[in-house]
Amino acid sequence: MRSLAPRKAGELMVDATLGEGGHSFAFLDRYPDLRIIGIDADRAIQEVARRRLNVFGDRICFYNRWSQDFFADFPQTMKRPDSILIDLGVSSYHYEKGERGFSFRKDEALDMRIDVERGIGAAELLKRLSERELADLIYRNAEERYSRRIARAIVEARSFGAINSSAALAELVVRAAPPAYRRGRRHPATKTFQALRIAVNGELSRLDELLCAALKVLEVGGRLAVISFHSLEDRVVKNCFREKNRNCTCPPEAPICNCGGRRAVRYLTRKPVVPSEDEIKGNPPSRGAKLRVVEKLLDEDKRV
Repeated sequence: MRSLAPRKAGELMVDATLGEGGHSFAFLDRYPDLRIIGIDADRAIQEVARRRLNVFGDRICFYNRWSQDFFADFPQTMKRPDSILIDLGVSSYHYEKGERGFSFRKDEALDMRIDVERGIGAAELLKRLSERELADLIYRNAEERYSRRIARAIVEARSFGAINSSAALAELVVRAAPPAYRRGRRHPATKTFQALRIAVNGELSRLDELLCAALKVLEVGGRLAVISFHSLEDRVVKNCFREKNRNCTCPPEAPICNCGGRRAVRYLTRKPVVPSEDEIKGNPPSRGAKLRVVEKLLDEDKRV
C-alpha cells in the first residue's frame, strides 16, 4: 500500500485492526525501520498474529482492546503515529477457525462476537428482539429487501425453541426467501448474517467514533487509510472524510466563521481505490474492498 509507505526513518504505524497480522507482516518485512502497534479486540486471533509476527521482535507491540478505546486513551507521552491503517473486513480466521457462527456454511454456535468477553451473542439477540426490531436491524445493517419475511420466519421458529446454531439460522433464511432469491449468485443468508454480525459487534455505531479518535491521535502530516467492504461502511468513511476536508466546519446558523476556515485533512484518494481483476483472482474476498486515504493537515483542537 504505497500511500502508507514510510517517508522517513523510525516511523510508527498503528494497525488498528490487526487480525492475523497480514498487513503488518507485509509492512514490517518491506520497511526495516518501521515500527507497528497492532490492535485487536479478539484475544484468540491476536495470538495467531503474535506467532506470525514474532520474527520482527520488538518492532511490533500488541494491544488487546477495541481500537477506538485505544485511541481515546492514547498516552500523551507516547509518540504519535505517522500512519494508521483500519481494515474493516472480517478476517478469514473468524469464518474458518473462529467457531463462533460467522459462517452460514458451517454448523457452529451462533455467537459472532469479536470480543467474547463483552456483550451478547447473535443467538441471544435473536431471542430478545421483536419481529419489527429484527426486520429493522436486518434492513438497516445489510439493506436486505426481504428483511420482514426473514424476521417473521425467525419469530415463528423461535416459538418452537431457541435458534442457537449458524446452520439452523441459514436454513431458516433460505426457507423464508423467495425461490428466485435462493437461486441467486449470493447465498440468501449472506445479508442476514452480515446484519447480525454488525449489530453484535457495534461495527457501524462505533465507526465514526473510531475515525475521529484515530485522526485526533495521528501526527500532523500523517496518513489514515481505511479499507471498507460494504456500502454502509464506505458511506460513513466517505462522509467523515468529506466533513474533515471542508474549509469551514462551523454550523450553518453561525453568523461568522469561528473555526479558522482551514481543512483538517486532504484527500490522497479522491475516489476509492478498488482491487484490480488480477488482485481479485488471487484474493477473491477482496472483491468488495474500497480504500480511502487522507493526510492530516492540522490538529482540529488547535485550529487557528
